[in-house]
Amino acid sequence: MTQTPPPLSWDGSAHPSGRPEDRRAVETGLGLPGLRVQATAVGAELTGLTVTPQAQPGVVLLEVTTGPTLDGQPPRARVEWRLPCTGATAHWTPNTGTRWLPPSWLAPRIASLPKGAPVGSLVGTGDAALCTFAVGELVLPVSIGEGAVEETGEFSWWVEHEGDRLALLLDLSGRHFADTIRGAASWWATLLPPVTVPPAAFEPTFCTWYALHLAMTSADVERLAALAAPLGFKAVIVDDGWQTDEEGRSYATTGDWQPAPLGFPDFAAHIARVQALGLNYLVWHSLPFVGERSSALKGLAEHTLAHLPQLETHVLDPRSATVRAHQVERLASAVETYGADGLKVDFIDTFARAGATAASPEADCETVAEGVQKLLTALDARLRATRPEVLIEHRQDYMGPGLWPYATMVRATDCPHNTAENRTRTADLRLTAGPLAVHADPITWHPSESPEQIAVLLLSVLFATPQVSVELAAQSPAQLATLRFWLSVMSEHVGLLQRGDLRPHRPELAYPLIEARNGTALAFGRYAPVPIPVGGPWDLLLLANADPDTLVRLTFDQPPGRVSVLIQDCQGGTLAEAAPTVDGTELALHVPLGGLLTLRR
Repeated sequence: MTQTPPPLSWDGSAHPSGRPEDRRAVETGLGLPGLRVQATAVGAELTGLTVTPQAQPGVVLLEVTTGPTLDGQPPRARVEWRLPCTGATAHWTPNTGTRWLPPSWLAPRIASLPKGAPVGSLVGTGDAALCTFAVGELVLPVSIGEGAVEETGEFSWWVEHEGDRLALLLDLSGRHFADTIRGAASWWATLLPPVTVPPAAFEPTFCTWYALHLAMTSADVERLAALAAPLGFKAVIVDDGWQTDEEGRSYATTGDWQPAPLGFPDFAAHIARVQALGLNYLVWHSLPFVGERSSALKGLAEHTLAHLPQLETHVLDPRSATVRAHQVERLASAVETYGADGLKVDFIDTFARAGATAASPEADCETVAEGVQKLLTALDARLRATRPEVLIEHRQDYMGPGLWPYATMVRATDCPHNTAENRTRTADLRLTAGPLAVHADPITWHPSESPEQIAVLLLSVLFATPQVSVELAAQSPAQLATLRFWLSVMSEHVGLLQRGDLRPHRPELAYPLIEARNGTALAFGRYAPVPIPVGGPWDLLLLANADPDTLVRLTFDQPPGRVSVLIQDCQGGTLAEAAPTVDGTELALHVPLGGLLTLRR
């Protein structure tokens, strides 16, 4: 429901509600100096408060329940807590952004099913989490206040949402921040039905967007698909442009979701030809939009949330059964009628940004978030009835645990040509995406880019499913060899790189080092001239060097003994092979920019 923005709070406390509030101090039993916790029922009495220690020491589950409303408005539940802000180096949130420590008086961020995840972490020296939290509301909006308090030197948090129960996971175990965030994701998984993701979601994907934008035809797609398949790609995402013969950046024709009559005259036959190359075929749809020049607008005009004149489109109201029926019917046709393997579902966060206006005349739920859930549930059921292993891509801006049942992969926010952004975004998503495959924003480059720098672009997303979007016909043999080599490495080691336990290091420095472990296999992505700490048991170690400094220094927790060494350049060419015995705890080797070091013992 729509709420009037509250006045600012300058001391790190939650914004005043102007309603009756029943507060109670909370004893967590954690014994952490300076930790203060308070629970509040807003507009109701606080009728229940439990603190349950979890299996991991230093982690508790707080549950707050409220009684009936005292003022005629729906009750809200809130938890506030604060710690001394000592040793803090970064503030981690799932939408990436800067890692600065925000002031506590900033407006709260809002997480809901169509807009992000209710989780965050204050990170300290050595990547230890000073405090990580997650909220157990997976659909409705959660208000999250967090920041440094100028007057006291503390860091404060508060979380609040509508309803008679709030569940808050509070992790003060001091573990590596990545482990605590993955722990929060594991907790979310217990609140959801099991989610199964087909292996195809983790396979290299070619996307048409940066390569063609809207200026494409079925012949263009088939030509690129024929070039992509031998390189190791297993899927093609046909982005915006398949549904319109216009080439301008406009969404005026969205909502009809019919193949463009000139560019894609026989859509089913075209899809079948691409699939015959061994590629899955996914089709882009913008779920919230009904364009100004679409035929669909006439029947949906009274069921919209907002008008976006700069994009020449309206935002549909998912609380409307008519809207949901139309969108499900049109999106499902891509799979049912034309034989596509899946959908790229875009712009779901626009539902949240459009705001909750007066509801559609036939709204059957109160909040937009609930309407989005109804829409996604209906679409998922329809698609899986035809294709049980349907592939569904969503994007980072709206990725939260409530979306897991309706997706198989999630892609980083648009960041063309930006290695650091793609690296940090895919790593952040890996921590919160649960069972879903995490996809890179499609990698693109200028036709004159060097093979080494193309490798750097690929290595920036070493721990995600690679997506690429370039004109393949314009690539030199060396450029194609680089692409082919690194796609083969990523595919061969998918269990380690994409499904292993991920630990990105130093969030305040945009992750200069990322590591993954799967059993006794280790992998490192090196993005700065930093030493590589190798600990624990291992029999395979991969190190990808994305830094111009070629002298790679490995430090072991114990002498590794006899090892086999293979050093390859960015195209997979062998530069050195050896089988030395390493009696000490350090090893220095030269690995070229964009190259791969493989150690076995």
